Amino acid sequence: MSKAPDWRGLHAPSLEEMETLADEAFARLPESFRRLVKGVVIRVEDFPTEEVLDEMEAETPFDLLGLFQGVGMAQDAAVTETGRLPNMIFLYRRPILDYWAENEDSLGEVVTHVLVHEIGHHFGLSDEDMERVEEAADQ
Repeated sequence: MSKAPDWRGLHAPSLEEMETLADEAFARLPESFRRLVKGVVIRVEDFPTEEVLDEMEAETPFDLLGLFQGVGMAQDAAVTETGRLPNMIFLYRRPILDYWAENEDSLGEVVTHVLVHEIGHHFGLSDEDMERVEEAADQ
């Protein structure tokens, strides 16, 4: 019989630790996929803002795991405005941790899934395309 890990000293990852996990997950994604969001900034916050919750018609702050805000490469060539913010992916730590606690995936798998889906949905990729990207990231 194997010994259970000592959970007494463990804690939920901080915002900074989650950001490191997200950066590492993003770096494992295929280059062709990462190119879709060249220069993307990944930001981890505990919860979405009230404005985001209202805009996305979320019922609770736990409904959104992440959000992509920005302009794609195809749109980027046509946009000449100055002062535009970089493409950003927001990951929401508390909803991600809540989802992780209720499922069998590792925390790294959940973060990778959210990253891929936020980028993929923004660019209109199919669920099958996103599954292939996630599989490639796991190798």
